[in-house]
Amino acid sequence: MQQVSFRPAHLSDLPAIIALLAEDALGRGREMVSTPPDPRYLAAFEAIKADPNQMLVVAAEGEAVVGTLQITFIPGLSRAGAWRGQIEAVRVAASRRGNGLGQRMIAWAIAESRARGCGLVQLTTDKSRAGAHRFYEKLGFIGSHEGYKLALRPD
Repeated sequence: MQQVSFRPAHLSDLPAIIALLAEDALGRGREMVSTPPDPRYLAAFEAIKADPNQMLVVAAEGEAVVGTLQITFIPGLSRAGAWRGQIEAVRVAASRRGNGLGQRMIAWAIAESRARGCGLVQLTTDKSRAGAHRFYEKLGFIGSHEGYKLALRPD
């Protein structure tokens, strides 16, 4: 097994990232794995890359993408003007789960948020993902809020 490194995602990583997003039951119902990727993914990738407050990151084992996450750096007035690191779309390849990669990815995201001056990090996870809830609580996250979403377009 090769060393895993964390780096900004490249356009060539996009198919692997989409495949990771679609790897579980929730993702299979909302993601579209195709070659080439759907143009909406390409547009989103370009928007993320162009925004200095966004980071789309991959965990790479050699050339293979084995994990991904996105961090959004959010300025705010609350907490005396604190910035927040919003961690989203955390995925680890099924073949790599259970060996600490997810923990390393979150530690990396927290360190990156600290380096950017964030006062806290936050994330959400689907209510049906009980394993993810236990994982984040083990890492020190507290389920302090109830989140709500409103779909603005059909998926």
